[in-house]
Amino acid sequence: MDVPLAHLDRPFDYLVPDTLDSDARPGVRVRVRFAGRLLDGVVLARLDRSAHDGRLGWLERVVSPEPVLSDELARLCRVIADRQAGTFADVLRLAVPPRHARVEAETPVPAPDPPPPGGPYRGWERYQHGPALLAAVADGRSAHAVWHPLPGEDWPARVAEVVATAAAAGRGALVVVPDQRDVARVLAAAQALVGPERVAALTADLGPARRYRTWLAVRRGLVKLVVGTRAAAFAPVADLGLLVIWDDGDDLHAEPRAPYPHARDVLVQRAYLSGAALLVAGFARTAESALLVGSGWAREVVAARDEVRTAMPRIAAVGDSESALARDPLAHGARLPAVAFDVARAALARDEPVLVQVPRAGYIPGLACASCREPARCRACAGPLGLPSGSGRTGDVFGGGHNTVAASLRCRWCGVPEAAYRCPACGSRRPRATVFGAGRTGEELGRAFPGATVRASGGGAPVLAEVPAGPALVVATPGAEPWVAGAGGGAGGGAGYGAALLLDGWALLGRPDLRVAEETLRRWLAAAALVRPHAHGGRVVVAAEPELAVVQALVRWDPAGHAHAELIARTEVGFPPAVRMAAVDGSPDAVADLLRAARLPDDAEVLGPVELAPTAAGEPRERALLRVPTGCARELSAALAAAQATRSARKATDLVRVRLDPQEIS
Repeated sequence: MDVPLAHLDRPFDYLVPDTLDSDARPGVRVRVRFAGRLLDGVVLARLDRSAHDGRLGWLERVVSPEPVLSDELARLCRVIADRQAGTFADVLRLAVPPRHARVEAETPVPAPDPPPPGGPYRGWERYQHGPALLAAVADGRSAHAVWHPLPGEDWPARVAEVVATAAAAGRGALVVVPDQRDVARVLAAAQALVGPERVAALTADLGPARRYRTWLAVRRGLVKLVVGTRAAAFAPVADLGLLVIWDDGDDLHAEPRAPYPHARDVLVQRAYLSGAALLVAGFARTAESALLVGSGWAREVVAARDEVRTAMPRIAAVGDSESALARDPLAHGARLPAVAFDVARAALARDEPVLVQVPRAGYIPGLACASCREPARCRACAGPLGLPSGSGRTGDVFGGGHNTVAASLRCRWCGVPEAAYRCPACGSRRPRATVFGAGRTGEELGRAFPGATVRASGGGAPVLAEVPAGPALVVATPGAEPWVAGAGGGAGGGAGYGAALLLDGWALLGRPDLRVAEETLRRWLAAAALVRPHAHGGRVVVAAEPELAVVQALVRWDPAGHAHAELIARTEVGFPPAVRMAAVDGSPDAVADLLRAARLPDDAEVLGPVELAPTAAGEPRERALLRVPTGCARELSAALAAAQATRSARKATDLVRVRLDPQEIS
């Protein structure tokens, strides 16, 4: 039943009258009476008799005879609900769109004929185990792979080829990408191989009627190839043989509604339950993907180092050698060092566009040293320092100004106050936050290169999907970088950006978040992949300290090595995915009440609670982090679900938000 109460998260038995016997099939929507009210529900199964000893109510009516919940989807919803300490009804709302009666009454379009066998797809021969992946998909085997495209690769075309391989074998395929731009690119590539009538796009942008029409076509098996955003991870694809997720580190894959599942986790569980092949793809590798490879559950599909070196642009950090520092002694302190000007000027002289990546204003929710920009860290636990809520000085820190902070600081992880801040790197006692936005950067570049066209993408400006191949300065925020027309979605040999300037590296790396290095490398690799190979003059300049591990990983184009090191580091300090972690947010009394009610595993560790920013109404909020070994993951989820059910049964009005493996831990 569609009820938000955790203590009612279980099936209920009802009698079916003879008049509804033929329509009340498993998977259909119904109306039932519960506690004197009519509620929506879904039939899970029909039984000969009930295990309930009491009196049973009668099914009121069948809303629609159209089955919307298959057995496979019901099992998946139950697994995700249990894993995320949520309820089946909450997951079902994510998996099944609202009903549209007029669409259901439309005459279905007949399913198209199966596509002819395609291939061979030579693009995958550049990757070790690439042909083996295609063979496994064609044979219907449950292969699990983590794939990193080469710099400049037309990755939508490669994904479409795997989808076409599954389609030729008579299997269904599901591709989940972060945003609408990626949906359009993958959809066009797949339709070019198998035909436009065989591939459907499933996104929230379609509108209620069109989305439900597409979803019904997929549910009825009329369309077996789907491309969509995170909600499409639950798409009821028939004969599922392939699951693909692109750029699993993108925060758009994290569901903002309860119970907050990540699309990658949904697809991993779905691959396990259905036996379908799974492909986790992206220019970067997350620690979670590294764990899949390290455990042996997945195999990496990568190109040889010679191929990588040939395809990548020349990448350099400012001041990466003594000769570079001799030419520009102020390179480390300058926002636009001389080498960046030289690279941009050379690309523009060749009539090639230049990409300038700038973190958006307000990107840093923490503090750094005013002198050397070293992130302000707690001396007790190395957590990020911030101002206490209600101190009245939040605007000085997070508003992008240059004001010196004189108030007492407090750790956001352990809550220990830091009365006398002192930078461990330079000894300065002045913390502050400094943010430069894309708009100001565009103005600076316009003055520095008079006569050059300056285009903005993101950061308040419309996000561009594509820019012309002529000379121009393209200022984009991370994730909003447009590709160059004629590059085929990648840089290729003779197309793409002539250069890329990755500015304000300290701003990306200075964020007080667990995934800061991983996220920074992911953003940099995505931008650098749009640049021409070094043999065609492609250059990338990153404004960050050259000795940093994340900078070295970019220079070497080594996402796998960086992810492996990141996983080792998280294992040493006890952070996900090496452990299972839950974030519990709410009012101080509610958080304390839930922690008292939860029968946590013996190995559970409680961090905090610490103070959060108050609500819009000024009510205080706190967060506690719960950490357990991965072997106790199920016990933690069950304990939190039981605690929520206990509070629900007691009719607690102050809600607590519980998120397992939160994407941001700051």
